[in-house]
Amino acid sequence: MPIIVKDFTWQQTEKEIFISVPLKGAKACQSNVLCTEDYIKVNFPPFLFEIFPLSPIDVDKSSAKIGNGVILFTLHKQEPSIWETLSAANMEKEAMQKVREKAVARVQEKAKEDAEAKAMRKRENEKYSLEVMMKIDEKERKQIETIKEEERRRASEELERFKERQRIEEQRRIQEEQQRREEEKRKNAINKSKNAHNQKPHPQAEKPGSEKVLPPTRKTGSIKIQFTPRVFPTALRESRLAEEEEWLQKQAAARRAINTDSLEIQDLKEEEKNPEWLKDKANKLFAAGDYLAAVDALNLGIRINGKIPGLYLNRSACHLKLRNLHKTIEDASKALELLTPPVPDNAAARLKAYVRRGTAFCELELYVQGLGDYEAALKIDPANPSLKSDAQKIRRIIQGSISDQE
Repeated sequence: MPIIVKDFTWQQTEKEIFISVPLKGAKACQSNVLCTEDYIKVNFPPFLFEIFPLSPIDVDKSSAKIGNGVILFTLHKQEPSIWETLSAANMEKEAMQKVREKAVARVQEKAKEDAEAKAMRKRENEKYSLEVMMKIDEKERKQIETIKEEERRRASEELERFKERQRIEEQRRIQEEQQRREEEKRKNAINKSKNAHNQKPHPQAEKPGSEKVLPPTRKTGSIKIQFTPRVFPTALRESRLAEEEEWLQKQAAARRAINTDSLEIQDLKEEEKNPEWLKDKANKLFAAGDYLAAVDALNLGIRINGKIPGLYLNRSACHLKLRNLHKTIEDASKALELLTPPVPDNAAARLKAYVRRGTAFCELELYVQGLGDYEAALKIDPANPSLKSDAQKIRRIIQGSISDQE
């Protein structure tokens, strides 16, 4: 049982009450103070001080100070008046217990609200700090972009000056070459004139009746005939000349469709402007497992030349590895669009495009579309056992889903 402290002192004015509670040798850190509108408690084991104020207290304006072995309460009355007694008299135990419980619940609720307010302030401070950091990062990024733009501009100007010097040097070289050729022609003309004058026969040098010397007969030899090779492996009787000629023309046009007008592309090295070089680089990155870097290389190749089907076909493989299924379908469809007309030369590429697009459809649970692509691949390579097995599995999945619906 705690020992109730009764040797406290109190004074009052119309607006304030001053209570002095002795700690009786207890340490200040061991004291637990609770103050609400209608209940005040100080617990410093084994002692307990509690009062039930006669009128409500303004807690926000009240305070408690611990020092010199006492606790000094300064309590503000909600309604200015002079109290006859400090505590309400003749309160029943049940009423006192309810006041205690209500005071504890109110303090706990206030502590919870304070914790939530503190957490909110912390979140707001973190948000503000994040916004400040983002602004700093944005400023640094803009500074870096400005520096890069300035360096790009200087590099472009230096490149233009270099091209101008090369052009002037080329013109000078061409002029020197033309002068040298004209000088050689003039010397050759002079030499021919001299030789013709020296070799002219004298009219009396030939004797009448002398025999004419005939030139020797030509030597025998053999002529080798080489036939023009066919681009396609099929025999001529099995070929489709119109489709094959159209495919060759599309390939030639695709190789010529290079876009290097962009300033960003102009800054690249010469080999980096070659789509085939970028395609080989992407293949090496794909083999090493760096699919994102491979996609970047193929993106640059497509920006330079968007007519090469192999770039889209290889990028579809990268997106399939990265689980970018919709992009896989887009790239495979674009590759099939460029792989027309269908000829034996592009059969292998069309087979890969159908399989990759069909796989992406099946991963998206679009099994009907996926089965259509696998059947198109089987028409290209009917003897492929792997394609037959995969197509059969998709058919079973479709049949199973139909049975479940029924």
